[in-house]
Amino acid sequence: MRRMFLFACLALSAGGSVARAQECDRSDDSQQMMNICAGEDYQAADARLNKAYQDLISSDDADGKRLLQVAQRAWITFRDAECAHSTAASEGGSIHPMEVSQCLTRLTNDRVKQLAASANCEEGDASCASPDEDESDDIQ
Repeated sequence: MRRMFLFACLALSAGGSVARAQECDRSDDSQQMMNICAGEDYQAADARLNKAYQDLISSDDADGKRLLQVAQRAWITFRDAECAHSTAASEGGSIHPMEVSQCLTRLTNDRVKQLAASANCEEGDASCASPDEDESDDIQ
């Protein structure tokens, strides 16, 4: 049993080093490289999201933290479902990983803006809930 565990650990660590060896090269326009770059873009957006979330949750009271956690979990479920839906047509194709990463990046960047706007809200300011307040006025 120990040998199987050790083998599994070695296989995982070897696979991880291979994946890290391929870094984004934006001058390479192969689909594989575009997939890698899009994945790195998403990882960067996800890191910004985690920072914005941690900054916001650390400033909330207990009720605010609980509500933010529920909202964030629901948002992640929405984001993943939305990207699965909007990229379904390319599933199985070589472009699919890039499309999924681009969708995740776009929605994650939008969420970072939302969280940043929430962090700057003053208590009682109901108009502060949306970072795109001016844009939403145009929608009818």
